[in-house]
Amino acid sequence: MNNNDIFKKLRVALQLRDDQIVEILELADFRISKAEIGAFFRNADHPNYMECGDQVLRNFLNGLIIHLRGTKENPKNPQEVLAKNKAAIKTSSTATKKPAAPKSQATGKAPSKNKNFKPKKQEPVVQKVKFNNGKNKKS
Repeated sequence: MNNNDIFKKLRVALQLRDDQIVEILELADFRISKAEIGAFFRNADHPNYMECGDQVLRNFLNGLIIHLRGTKENPKNPQEVLAKNKAAIKTSSTATKKPAAPKSQATGKAPSKNKNFKPKKQEPVVQKVKFNNGKNKKS
């Protein structure tokens, strides 16, 4: 397992985006661009793949400690920081999705373009079965 694998696993486990990783590295006074970070997460056979050095991973881990725990003067609760990250991810993912089509209030479905359209009756998945509970019918 190399530094790139460790960096990828930390990114996925903590649900970090590239811009958040840049901010974490800046906490440790290490400046790097998003493009360089993207090169660390590529496949090893990709032409733009770059090996993650010990210095980059060390500074990321030191910045991560400051990001999660805070400093001695200004301590933080790591669980609260992770919860804020999750909330930020949820709000950013819903903001990038396309707005939903308007739904009619009666049916809860999107309005049809054809006004004369009548929906088909849905056939039951299982046929109706009569149970006689083991009793013989008298004829």
